Amino acid sequence: MTKLENPVLMATIGGAQGLRGEVRAKAYTADPGALGDYGHLHSMDGRSFEVLEIRETKNVVVVRFRGVNDRNAAEALNGLELYIERDNLPDEELEDDEFYYADLEGLEALDDKGVSYGTVTGVFDFGAGDLLELKGPGKRPVLIPFSEVSVLEIDLEAGTLLIDPLAAGLVDDPEELSKFTADKPKKKK
Repeated sequence: MTKLENPVLMATIGGAQGLRGEVRAKAYTADPGALGDYGHLHSMDGRSFEVLEIRETKNVVVVRFRGVNDRNAAEALNGLELYIERDNLPDEELEDDEFYYADLEGLEALDDKGVSYGTVTGVFDFGAGDLLELKGPGKRPVLIPFSEVSVLEIDLEAGTLLIDPLAAGLVDDPEELSKFTADKPKKKK
């Protein structure tokens, strides 16, 4: 049984494929066929899965795991989410302006005056581009575009995003920016 410290979702298992224990899976990797390149995959209940074979089809990958040898065993995995430890992702392959979704979650979104608009609680792609979900204390979650216009700078070490609240759609009018600044507690000197 393996308990992951910093899990990253890699795939969700769908239905069984054939009679020999293969499953269809939705891979969340840039190259779906590379799902097996990250080592063993783990479920949140502590099970570990070793990829023996993988092949791409039109919308999913078909995977055969060690120990899953018949259709019944494959069907029992339907809906299971598979993770790896964040440390298993290769950082050296990232460009300067590329980030793993998992690294963005938890960052605080600030404007150039230091006003907080919440923390990134999710990254979504519904087909028209990536969106960041921001949640602040006592505020409803909001989605902002994850674009160079809205997100000006990412500082993983500081745990912050520099955003343009007007471009991100958090305010409609530049005059509203002063409202956020006025609500910000003043620091004692």
